[in-house]
Amino acid sequence: MFLKARHMHPIRHDFRSDTVTRPTPAMRAAMAEADVGDDVYGEDPSVNALQERVAAMLGKAAGLFVPSGTQSNLLALMSHCERGDEYIVGQMAHCYRWEAGGAAVLGSIQPQPIAHLADGTMALADIEAAIKSDDMHFARTRLIALENAFGGKALPMSYMEVVAALAHSKGLALHLDGARAFNASVALGVDIAQMVAPFDTVSICLSKGLGAPVGSVLVGARAQIDKARRLRKMLGGGMRQAGILAAGGLYALAHNIDRLAEDHARAKKLALGLDQFAELNVEMPDTNIIFVRTEPDLGERLVAYLGARGIAVGGLYGTQRWVTHLDIDEAAIEAALDAVAGFFARN
Repeated sequence: MFLKARHMHPIRHDFRSDTVTRPTPAMRAAMAEADVGDDVYGEDPSVNALQERVAAMLGKAAGLFVPSGTQSNLLALMSHCERGDEYIVGQMAHCYRWEAGGAAVLGSIQPQPIAHLADGTMALADIEAAIKSDDMHFARTRLIALENAFGGKALPMSYMEVVAALAHSKGLALHLDGARAFNASVALGVDIAQMVAPFDTVSICLSKGLGAPVGSVLVGARAQIDKARRLRKMLGGGMRQAGILAAGGLYALAHNIDRLAEDHARAKKLALGLDQFAELNVEMPDTNIIFVRTEPDLGERLVAYLGARGIAVGGLYGTQRWVTHLDIDEAAIEAALDAVAGFFARN
């Protein structure tokens, strides 16, 4: 995640994030024709269909449609933890670092962040050491939160299973921030239900690689989702005729999962192309996100050079984040690599 400066030049190819995708004409038609009702009353048929569809796909009992992944993660944390409880999470995890401290501010939940290893995992020994004993001096550890995919890497099943075993042996719940869980599932070649089976709750984002304009779905046990529904109302996430938005999610699930492999292939092609430049330190991706590190001043000049040519890239402190998605085609990859070559030819 990067803070984005406003681009002064027209954007032809937007690599900043997969959140910039725009609904296709077919998705817009599905949204326009959506059957709707009042979702706060539980009467929106399109929302209900989406919730049931995602829950079934992930092998969970129930689902809850919410406006954003940030709210979905917060609802999960608040449904697992009470005031003064604690959750264990990665130092760079989205639900700790990039969600404005909501768990602490709105849930009074204490985070216990842990450093990531190079592959995005956290050392099992570090997780276990962070679990507090039953002592009145300590916040009560209630939950471990993982994220998959993480920084373009897909955490392996073996890792998620050993963390789940540790969590459940200690009586802790396990939450997955699955903003790009379908990307991870495709990259691992593992069915999504199998991949998320160890988790008590999972947040699925519809507005990233899947290409819907808005929304996430939180899934889990029915009692857990019932609690999250009440919390959603408290947090202002109760929407009315939200089926117009849910229809976009239903279309995305029907049409845009298998094509994620195309984004991954283009990300790998882009990463290999960028890796030809000695000044760039490129992390090879498993999914659709590439991190490129270089000297800060050079990185800022590169981002500005690309922006002036209509190629938008996320950049901060010498690190660029390139993201492929359904609005990035082969021509965009070639244009980006040609522009980077042009930059280094002048520098």
